[in-house]
Amino acid sequence: MARLKDTQALILDFEKQYNDLLTYNELLKEAHDPALIHEMEVSSQKFDLDFRNFELKRNFTGKYDFNNAYVSIHPGAGGTESQDWASMLLRMYLRWMEKHGFEVETLDYQPADDAGIKSVSLLVKGPWAYGFLKVEKGVHRLVRISPFDANKRRHTSFSSVDVMPEVDEVEFDMRWDDIQFDTFRSGGKGGQNVNKVETAVRLTHIPTGLIVSCQTQRSQLQNKEQALKMLKAKLFTYYQDLHDEEMSKVAGAKKKIEWGSQIRSYVFQPYQLVKDHRTGTEVNVIDGVMDGDIDMFIESALKAKLID
Repeated sequence: MARLKDTQALILDFEKQYNDLLTYNELLKEAHDPALIHEMEVSSQKFDLDFRNFELKRNFTGKYDFNNAYVSIHPGAGGTESQDWASMLLRMYLRWMEKHGFEVETLDYQPADDAGIKSVSLLVKGPWAYGFLKVEKGVHRLVRISPFDANKRRHTSFSSVDVMPEVDEVEFDMRWDDIQFDTFRSGGKGGQNVNKVETAVRLTHIPTGLIVSCQTQRSQLQNKEQALKMLKAKLFTYYQDLHDEEMSKVAGAKKKIEWGSQIRSYVFQPYQLVKDHRTGTEVNVIDGVMDGDIDMFIESALKAKLID
């Protein structure tokens, strides 16, 4: 029902935008107004973007594509350089989410000592959040002259992006005996309890070794409830990946899952290029991509149906 209501609202909005464009066109026949021309251009661009996104949703066939999404970013080996790259990716995704009207809740944020972040976990709220973001899951590679290198040498850094759907019901048994519960003091800016009371929560699923943490809620109970939701989502994708890997083995084409198998490269020097290695899509406008203009990569990956 939620999906149908969303589709209906989009169609009604298209009708309104279309009628507005017709009105602009009639007014311009009567008077050549530069301000009106600008308004029509902006409205036309929005109509085009909205309709492209609407067409993309026809590629969403997954059971949880309509759901909210958990997005986690972790730097790879490389210390400060990789941690800074992780923070750059975080900014890129936050810009993209803002442009597309998604609400973002920060669940866990671990700043690095010198620059960048050690890890971050977000809950992205809005229709089709997981459908759009699921193709961003993987390793992202950066090549640039490091600002942290006094000798101005070129460095290669890696950060991983994990995307999971928010799920209310899970299709597997999760026993409390399998979960290790730890508390710790929250870090960073916050209320009076920060760094005084152990309100932050870390859950470890012992059989799989999967770990989630949440520290942004006001109480330990709230953090525990949110961490439990994240763990359910992480376990869901973990078992789904296992199933997909087994299916690939049966098909005789096992998918490589390793740190070096990046999905996208971002080259800042000696030339500028962002290339998606799965679809071959590439652009040479680094600033635009880092400001959240990544629709071309998401669109090409969805059309290629890389992930069901």
